[in-house]
Amino acid sequence: MTRYIDFLKKAFSGEEVDYTKITIRSAVLLLAVPMMLEMAMESVFALVDLYFVGHLKESGYAIQTVGLTESVLSVMYSIAIGMSMAATALVARRIGEKNPEQASRSAAQVLLVSFVITFLLSLLGVIYAEEILILMGSKPEAAAYGKDFTRIMMGSSVIIMLLFLINGIFRGAGNAAIAMKSLWIANIVNIILCPVLIKGFGPVPAMGLTGAALATTIGRSIGVVYQLYHLLVADTQIRIALPYFTPDFKQIKSIVKIATPGIFQFVIASCSWIFLAQLVATTGGENASAGYQTALRLMMFFMLPAWGLSNAASTLVGQNMGANEMLRAEQSVMKTVKYNVIFMLAVSLIFFLLGDFLVGFFTQEVHIKEFAKNALHIMSVGFIFYGIGMVLINAFNGAGDTWTPTWVNFFGFWLFQIPLAYFLSKHFGMGPKGVFISIPAAETLITIVAFILFKKGKWKTVKV
Repeated sequence: MTRYIDFLKKAFSGEEVDYTKITIRSAVLLLAVPMMLEMAMESVFALVDLYFVGHLKESGYAIQTVGLTESVLSVMYSIAIGMSMAATALVARRIGEKNPEQASRSAAQVLLVSFVITFLLSLLGVIYAEEILILMGSKPEAAAYGKDFTRIMMGSSVIIMLLFLINGIFRGAGNAAIAMKSLWIANIVNIILCPVLIKGFGPVPAMGLTGAALATTIGRSIGVVYQLYHLLVADTQIRIALPYFTPDFKQIKSIVKIATPGIFQFVIASCSWIFLAQLVATTGGENASAGYQTALRLMMFFMLPAWGLSNAASTLVGQNMGANEMLRAEQSVMKTVKYNVIFMLAVSLIFFLLGDFLVGFFTQEVHIKEFAKNALHIMSVGFIFYGIGMVLINAFNGAGDTWTPTWVNFFGFWLFQIPLAYFLSKHFGMGPKGVFISIPAAETLITIVAFILFKKGKWKTVKV
């Protein structure tokens, strides 16, 4: 027992470790534990918002607004994740080469490029918040009700980008503990502020749905302040000096080369989810839409820790390639796959056995619960394949081979999942159930294709 406690203390401490030298099992677990908790904390944001807004008087409108806004924000997340992929790949490779100064310079350039891009998109979201909700399938009265929530959330996209991106920098350096702690801080603030701002407390007036957006934005902002302290002030392996932000166009070109397909990779996936959300809303109405969004939030609560575990593969592939340890890089991926399969098998059992209880925690509306439970049961069929697939995708990204998973996602989501969902829901009259079925079907196909390409080994030749 003492040995396990000491191991957890080491994982949470953030002390510097050479992940190219210790045992593969230790390397995976030292990175995976804080990364899983980091991603679990990210998913808590959506669940906390969903819980409190689900108990508002206009809970149907509120749940739908939160869900549809998150679906649109997934495009912003895609940009942040794509840029963080570039940061992780570049930083991990430089750390593997034992060049922390160049790793810090690369991190600064990624931050510079990302800020400019996200600021412009954030501005559009603030201006066209109500129109975006209507485009997503919301009724005019529901869009009018939720526009302030959407406006605040879209306006805070720069904060979201920084939170994702800086954590990607620390993950690439192997310091997953700082990334984890930043999400802990952000969530604690959000959990405290949500009931205060939504329902009102003392001199603070009840703000309803708008309060949920403010609580989340304030929480994330404080998390970013914590990150910036460790990036700019604290004595860590990655420490950015202000001159590092001077544009280095050769470095920016390298960043864009890695990040562009990475952004497309996740835009492809998120646009697919947006289409599915719109299809559920139009074929099943508000109850189906609210039920689907509830199921997605629950699914992501468990999926994001699995994504965190798979992030370990990204860091280990990058650092081992930097140290010219190709066999060790591949072995690290397969070890991570093993652990993620075990985790996703446990999640599948939880959803099958406790789906009704989990859904009931967020809503007592009978029709919403039925759609949510149905979605959970169907989507969980493909969880094991999803767990394998996300590790393989992250392995490609960690190597800097962001084009391969981009094409895999394009084929799996746009040429298979979307047509399948459309035909099952509309032409075969299955409605939302047809959309639910398309999700595990596509994830299974993506995993099979990714595994074949990973074994071919082209990713081992990528230079960053």
